[in-house]
Amino acid sequence: MGTKAYDYLFKLLLIGESGVGKTCVLFRFSDDAFNASFISTIGIDFKIRTIELDDKKIKLQIWDTAGQERFRTITTAYYRGAMGIMIVYDITNPKSFDNVKNWIKNIEENASEDVELMLLGNKCDMEESRAVSKEQGEKLASDYGIPFLETSAKANINVEEAFFQLARNIKKKMDSKRRGEVLRLYRRILQAARTWSATVAEDTLVERKYIQDEARRLFKRNKNVSEPCVCVYALCVMCV
Repeated sequence: MGTKAYDYLFKLLLIGESGVGKTCVLFRFSDDAFNASFISTIGIDFKIRTIELDDKKIKLQIWDTAGQERFRTITTAYYRGAMGIMIVYDITNPKSFDNVKNWIKNIEENASEDVELMLLGNKCDMEESRAVSKEQGEKLASDYGIPFLETSAKANINVEEAFFQLARNIKKKMDSKRRGEVLRLYRRILQAARTWSATVAEDTLVERKYIQDEARRLFKRNKNVSEPCVCVYALCVMCV
């Protein structure tokens, strides 16, 4: 069986009003290209790019959604599986900024509770046409407790940084969950060890076998937190 070409797979979603530049941001990141003549996305599209972060290969599956109202039913169906969502507005279009709160409401209603969010103020190269200040974007992001960047797909400003920051935040949350899982198993092992020291009943052997199997399963699945997993696995082996 071949080795996987990546250590993590993250599904990301780009949402926001039609015309804010979501597709341009995606193509700048995935293909390092810019095309001012992109037509509006119909329904949903996606691109893939693999990046390296903390010596790990992360495959990003990035979904570009249509901003038009008639496609909302289609696009909200993709919220549930998303691990990270970028809400994009156009700094030259105040209506797209005002509607950010509606997009966040959609996220709260349709996405998982632990999804990572980021707010992007796109087209920051068009300073002469700016209608939303950077401070307004920073305040809105602060109100929701999410990261914020101004970007320009055309001038290639902060696009790479935005995706890397979101991926880093997702990875940090995932690793924290896995460490918590390891710690919970470690506590179960300690509790089982106390039981073994107090009795040699036959059902204790069944419990021991179960704990060992659980440790081996966790060890195989969590290569990205190998140090604590190895400790747990070693403890189980010692208890054989």
